Amino acid sequence: MMPIGDDNTGRTTTPYVNYLLIAVNIFVFIYYQRLGTNVDFLMRYAAVPGEILTGRDIVGTNDLGPSPVPVYTTIFTSMFMHGNIAHILGNMLYLSIFGDNIENAMGHLRYLVFYLLCGVLASLAHVLMAFFLGDGLLVPSLGASGAISGVLGGYLVLFPKNRVRIWALLFTFRVPAVITLGIWIIMQVVSQVNTIGNSEASGVAYAAHIGGFLAGMLLVRFFANRRQLGKVRI
Repeated sequence: MMPIGDDNTGRTTTPYVNYLLIAVNIFVFIYYQRLGTNVDFLMRYAAVPGEILTGRDIVGTNDLGPSPVPVYTTIFTSMFMHGNIAHILGNMLYLSIFGDNIENAMGHLRYLVFYLLCGVLASLAHVLMAFFLGDGLLVPSLGASGAISGVLGGYLVLFPKNRVRIWALLFTFRVPAVITLGIWIIMQVVSQVNTIGNSEASGVAYAAHIGGFLAGMLLVRFFANRRQLGKVRI
């Protein structure tokens, strides 16, 4: 099952920031990452939990290369990188579906800050999980998934009754967002539990998804406009 659209009847503004975020992600993937084939770029700009924890560049281990930027800034650079075409297509699909409503509820600038902050907190959640489990500390992480998970968390709070159009095999149907996103976050938690002790094999930073989602649910009340907040109970 895959979401392919949602209810946009309440949207009153053009989501310029959401369009910009999608464009930047696609540009980085095509121009700098060369459709995911530029491994050297990935190793230099992806976020590595061990580097974030120590504050220093780790070179030569696990094919890691020297980062031309301070290691902490890789939390931001990694948010605009993706591993392969399927990775970026999936992320941009979710962002295009759910991001415009959140931008409409927050305004352009606040939405941008919200998105980036959720991405940072999602990355930190992944770093902390790697630290506590002692697993995957030298595995680079990248992708907009954490920030987009924050968008999903905010969407669940602000638009729980919005209908999300789901595609499954040859059929499409509409499901309330509270069910769609509720199932999604449960799947992330279950997947995280199942990968404990073997996170490197999973290839997915589920802790970042969970951390971003929770961050979005908590932060949305500080970023959404009062008119939108008045429509929901928080």
